[in-house]
Amino acid sequence: MEEQTAPFNYLILHKATKKVKLVDSTYNESFIFAPAMSTNLSQHLTHPVFKVASQIVTEQNLEAYVIGGYVRDLLLERPSKDIDIVVVGNGLDLAKACATKLRVKKVSLFENFGTAQFVYKDLDVEFVGARKESYRRDSRKPIVENGTLKDDQNRRDFTINALAISLHKDNFGELIDPFGGLEDLEKEVLRTPLEPSTTYSDDPLRMMRAIRFATQLDFKIEKKSLEAIRENADRLAIISRERISDELNKIVLSEKPSRGFNLLYSTQLLHQFFPEMVDLYGVETRNGKSHKDNFHHTLEVLDNISEATDQLWLRWAAIMHDIAKPPTKRFDARVGWTFHGHEDLGSRMVPKIFKRLKLPMDAKMKYVQKLVRLHLRPIALVKGSVTDSAIRRLLFEAGDDVDDLMTLCNADITSKNDYKVKKYKENFKKVKEKLIAVEEHDRVRNFQPPVSGEVIMETFGLKPSQEIGDIKMKIKEAILEGEIQNNEEEALEYMLKVAREMGLETIK
Repeated sequence: MEEQTAPFNYLILHKATKKVKLVDSTYNESFIFAPAMSTNLSQHLTHPVFKVASQIVTEQNLEAYVIGGYVRDLLLERPSKDIDIVVVGNGLDLAKACATKLRVKKVSLFENFGTAQFVYKDLDVEFVGARKESYRRDSRKPIVENGTLKDDQNRRDFTINALAISLHKDNFGELIDPFGGLEDLEKEVLRTPLEPSTTYSDDPLRMMRAIRFATQLDFKIEKKSLEAIRENADRLAIISRERISDELNKIVLSEKPSRGFNLLYSTQLLHQFFPEMVDLYGVETRNGKSHKDNFHHTLEVLDNISEATDQLWLRWAAIMHDIAKPPTKRFDARVGWTFHGHEDLGSRMVPKIFKRLKLPMDAKMKYVQKLVRLHLRPIALVKGSVTDSAIRRLLFEAGDDVDDLMTLCNADITSKNDYKVKKYKENFKKVKEKLIAVEEHDRVRNFQPPVSGEVIMETFGLKPSQEIGDIKMKIKEAILEGEIQNNEEEALEYMLKVAREMGLETIK
């Protein structure tokens, strides 16, 4: 009789999905074996930080584990530059000992939080003592006590972030997975270790993190967890706008941000901090005439932009480009729905929204504001005749941001009519070609007057006055209209002509 052996666990890699799955030796479906991946992941912990930490942990007979995002990303084969090490005991002491061995000169110690951090070979390494947490209703700041590894894993936001790998020599590389996080990775699902309503109510920022991870990893949020987010959406009020915006920007920077915004809307989280975007949602019909759903249009534009660039503030310009359509919406019995002036009102709304969301109020905000204000201009050129004068004015106002403006406007061409989209895009190519030709000839991008105010004052013996501004304005308009070339000689001649019309005489 053939000897029977007990089933043993191993990790396998699915042929089609390339996802890792934990099974036992009785599993007989067709899979590719992944010898490099096993329940013991020691061969993946080759970085000097792990070896040094293991040596110290073993010598001092401590418990320490790599935990959280680094383990998750290791299993998903995603790059990670952050290593989190949890110690049953004093994390600061282990951090200092590791830094000494690795000859790291700067170690940041946060004694009040029991954490320490240093950078080694482009990796950000953080040490923390294992802890147990409890929460008050009015704050996301926990009451912290020393705890076990199990306590520390219990406080984690999602099962896939509670995975830990031992660093002690006796079981170095062993994967500790108390909540089935490995299976959730294989199923591509986000689930909380404990009851989801408690998890989200204790720290409402976890709701934003759920949406962020679902967007970045293209995972589903477990049904009970999704319901708990909706039930606790108003708890987001105790979270600072800075923390909310930090998570929001990570969603905006994801490969397909529309997925995140749809989840934010359906869970009512978006309603808590960005009501202007919520107002874009929906279609109104009157006398048989409807307008497009501007929420979904905005997300389509955002996804289009995201395929073209990873520039955060250009993506924000996509989010904001139609933000003023709800307050400017009017119904005209002859033409249907109109949104006249939404680009100007939208640009005025940008600072208020940025300020409330604690987004930067510097040149980045001004950049978004400019693109929102100008986003219809290239589209108007596509619809009508493309004159050199109109091109010069667009170049003058957009300056160095004209290429980003054209990218935004190209992304704004959305329609179910493929012929219409194709025609618009072909016309857009013509506008781009015209922009290049006019700029090469007239050099009006970042326009600087060929004649300065000082020259005007010296020529006519003037003191600072409105007359100087009027002359400069007329010279600028003449250049933009193509009446004169953008050079000093023609500008000086035109200055004399304007001055004569104003009754000014040159100084002899």
